[in-house]
Amino acid sequence: MRTSALISTDQALKLINEENAVVLDSTIDKVNQKMDSSKLELIPNSLFFDIEGVFSDHESSFPHTMVSPEKFSAEAKKLGINQGSTVIVYDRWGVYSSPRAWWMFRYMGLEKVYVLNGGEPAWKAAGLPIVDEYGDPESLGNFKAKPNYEWFISKEELEERLGDDDFTITDARSAGRFHGTAPEPREGLRSGHIPNSKNLPFDQVLDGITYHDPMELEKLYEGKIDSGKQNIFTCGSGISAAIIALGAYELGNDYITIYDGSWSEWGADPDSAVVKD
Repeated sequence: MRTSALISTDQALKLINEENAVVLDSTIDKVNQKMDSSKLELIPNSLFFDIEGVFSDHESSFPHTMVSPEKFSAEAKKLGINQGSTVIVYDRWGVYSSPRAWWMFRYMGLEKVYVLNGGEPAWKAAGLPIVDEYGDPESLGNFKAKPNYEWFISKEELEERLGDDDFTITDARSAGRFHGTAPEPREGLRSGHIPNSKNLPFDQVLDGITYHDPMELEKLYEGKIDSGKQNIFTCGSGISAAIIALGAYELGNDYITIYDGSWSEWGADPDSAVVKD
């Protein structure tokens, strides 16, 4: 039976107690807003899943580029993650970068990975313990990545398929950036969007620090995705695309794909087709 990827604090506690789940803080700064890390507030025994550090390919000119399966495996092992581990990812914003961590693990072949809906703020609001230091892995894990390439698409493949009608493209950026009426926050990028893509700003699928309920999500995704097709998600740098990808997954769509380079790659290439409307 298919299980939800989003879990509540009660469900997280059950997984921690019954399955000895590995708990990962995957917090990153937002584009124009930094997280105050002068005093950490963490779920007990959390380890740091460093999206912007060891889990990004720094040889790439684009931010947050997915690392190789070999690199991912090596760093996951350092976090004590095994082939059959249960992993809970969260972030200190509520929901922002944790869906990216979820997608990375799912792409790399780990099945039992969950996102704490509401993150650390929801945990704290539930009156559960908070600590100010990360824990230590119990031992070196044995995780070995087995990429599921249906969850990932490159710029070259996307360009080749632009004329096809067997997939959808949904862009998580703001309406202004999507339509080319607002500037991009990163220098050197054109304004607009990939041809035939539709816009679903990531903050619309959230109700404060958590996802909207399924009925509201159904309304938001109507006309944006198609359960009979491959659904491709994009954004500025591959982070917020995962937020709307997870929302689609929660509605029962298994065939979800993230364009990892997103607008940081597409918008920087003067030869890539761009639409403004």
